[in-house]
Amino acid sequence: MMRLNMNRNNLEKYIIDRNQVKIKFTNSILTLSVLTSEIVRVFQDRGCSNNSYAIEGSKTKETSFKVKKIANYFELKTSKLIIKIYDDEKIDVYDEQENPLIIDYRGNRIPLDRQVDATHQKLAESEGHEVVAGTKKNSHYYELVKELSADEQFYGLGDKTGFLNKRHYAYENWNTDNPEPQVESFMRLYKSVPFLIGLKNNHPYGIFFDNTYHSYFDLGKESNKYYYYAADDGNIDYYIIGGSSLKKVVENYTYLTGRTPLPQKWTLGYQQSRWGYSISAEKVGEIVDKMRKYHLPCDAIHLDIDYMDGYRVFTWRTDTYDDPKKFINKLHKLGLHIITIIDPGVKKDESYQIYQEGLKKGYFVKAPNGQVYVNKVWPGDAVYPDFGRKAVRKWWAENCKFLVDLGVDGIWDDMNEPASFNGEIPEDIIFSDEDKKSTHGKIHNVYGHNMAKATYNGLKKASGKRPFVITRAAYAGTQKYSTVWTGDNQSLWVHLQMMIPQLCNLGMSGFAFAGTDIGGFGADTTPELLTRWIEAAIFSPLLRNHAALGTRSQEPWVFGEPTLSTYRKYLQLRYHFIPYLYDLFVKESKNGLPLMRPLVLNYPTDSMVKNMNDEYMVGTRILVAPVVEEGKNFRSVYLPQGEWIDFWNNVTYSGNNTILVNAPLDKLPLFIKKDTILPWGKLKNHISSKPDEKMIFRVFGEHGNYTHYQDNGADFAYKNGEYNLYEINIDKNRTSINLKKHGYQPIYQRIELRAMDKKIDFIFKDQKYIQI
Repeated sequence: MMRLNMNRNNLEKYIIDRNQVKIKFTNSILTLSVLTSEIVRVFQDRGCSNNSYAIEGSKTKETSFKVKKIANYFELKTSKLIIKIYDDEKIDVYDEQENPLIIDYRGNRIPLDRQVDATHQKLAESEGHEVVAGTKKNSHYYELVKELSADEQFYGLGDKTGFLNKRHYAYENWNTDNPEPQVESFMRLYKSVPFLIGLKNNHPYGIFFDNTYHSYFDLGKESNKYYYYAADDGNIDYYIIGGSSLKKVVENYTYLTGRTPLPQKWTLGYQQSRWGYSISAEKVGEIVDKMRKYHLPCDAIHLDIDYMDGYRVFTWRTDTYDDPKKFINKLHKLGLHIITIIDPGVKKDESYQIYQEGLKKGYFVKAPNGQVYVNKVWPGDAVYPDFGRKAVRKWWAENCKFLVDLGVDGIWDDMNEPASFNGEIPEDIIFSDEDKKSTHGKIHNVYGHNMAKATYNGLKKASGKRPFVITRAAYAGTQKYSTVWTGDNQSLWVHLQMMIPQLCNLGMSGFAFAGTDIGGFGADTTPELLTRWIEAAIFSPLLRNHAALGTRSQEPWVFGEPTLSTYRKYLQLRYHFIPYLYDLFVKESKNGLPLMRPLVLNYPTDSMVKNMNDEYMVGTRILVAPVVEEGKNFRSVYLPQGEWIDFWNNVTYSGNNTILVNAPLDKLPLFIKKDTILPWGKLKNHISSKPDEKMIFRVFGEHGNYTHYQDNGADFAYKNGEYNLYEINIDKNRTSINLKKHGYQPIYQRIELRAMDKKIDFIFKDQKYIQI
């Protein structure tokens, strides 16, 4: 650890108080809290309120540890971590085998020499060039500088731009709505997730910096000798996260900050959207009619800002919608769900009930002079709910009932960085930090998090179902309340390429339910780009095609054939795989491991996958290698350890090997690990609430075992044991199906096992499955 402007700060003593170890230095105190054998918090009070939005409830487990003085340092030791504390607040972290994980840097930072003096900077800026300035510093600023090994990779940090491995990148944590095309050099986007995963000489670790102020990561961009985290303000408050594997590190982090809850099953279906659809019931109806006309499976239509009355939140326009409730009910009968967008900006309008009520109760953020702060967003002059307050979140949640009562099935929180049209919101605007007054500077990065939490609670109370919330802005821990998408991407090949590392890093950062705007939100897509995008994204948990007003339409039928048929082919493939994706979500809700994941998460010691950006896995058994370059009709595919079966032709390949695969425009290279059993859902145009009477399981190889989960896919009854577990076992001598748990009344009356060369049918009779 390194702090600025410190004199020699010697170790003096330590005091153990239950799970806390207070380390007294000459000039300061550090507190190390042992939460588990693999999670230790490092904290120093710098005068800020000590409230975590990411971590809810106590995460401390009774854990044995020892502290002792050794030579010139103190050592804190659990069964999994060794932490050594030295003079000047230096901290070194090792695993239980004394492999170094996080080592404080003993030298001084040497900022990059950009060779720009004041004269040249002024000249460059006058010509329109942006000159990179150094990290800003003030009296509250601090840095934590860590040693960087030659073989050290970095992952996580949410949905930052760039490649999978974040080494050599520098980023900022300040939620930002930047309409420019997202490129690799972007230092900040809509989300701030200060969770860094490291792999040092094949030894994994995590560090979670729980600080909501504007902060910075330099991951070896400035120097190959060190990396650092810095913040403009806040306490020193971070968590050392150990683990025997990368998976275990992710499990530990999601134990700490929460896991994505089991979603409603239909949310895994295809979702169609465009800014402009919601202008009228007639326009939405046209889209729905074509989805069904062209036999395109679909479960949801999203309504952007146009459905509202003058962009007033919690209203519905009546000029182009005669009866919104009747309209939504009609779509429900077609098997479609409706998702409505909501922005935090409340229109300043004396005749508008939401504004009047919020004003009367003092629910909006204020300027330092005590006046309600006004900026501009879609409705014009607008005010911002103070979501840091519990009472405001409750009020917002109660207003969600308006939409639920009309039949709305989910809410899409947008513009909640918070965005503003009339200049950035000043950092000194008064926001609440729960029951304390604070500033925009501290609450900015958790504004979207608190809005998502309020929306989640509102939907849960009003509907009784598992809430479906989508948010653009987020902080660590938002995954407990909301799915996310990567924001306003564009119809660019580079954005298709960036989708894979973005979604994989989001997954490793706790956000298991994530997606991108298929086809690109801004700019104009092409038939080839749209085709390759639906192929590449077909296993992304959130599967939504969304585009901006004024761009070329990109519904599947717009480009005619063969685009339409190929798009349909992959939507149908998605629906076959939904039972498997749902099974993965059941596991994720318990261990925090993402559905869509980079190969390095499953094969962390394989040097070939540490920087792999154009392949991903679905769980541990499916490998996806999409074509993400224009004009390519073949590609090389790296297959890791094991044997792999080509999904399309059943050819088996050995792992630890690179193969060349033909990939014409209608083909997604897809491989299944040998001896895998997968549920294979019935082809349908939407996910029905009616239970299936039959389930097919496909067998790739000669043997295997699989546990399949079934519930009503909608509410929380499963938490009371209302679910079924089916256990399928296949070996050379015997095939069996067991109803391992029967807590949900409907069961599959028939089960078919479909191998490469045969089918085996079972019926449920006398409380067991019998082969016929």
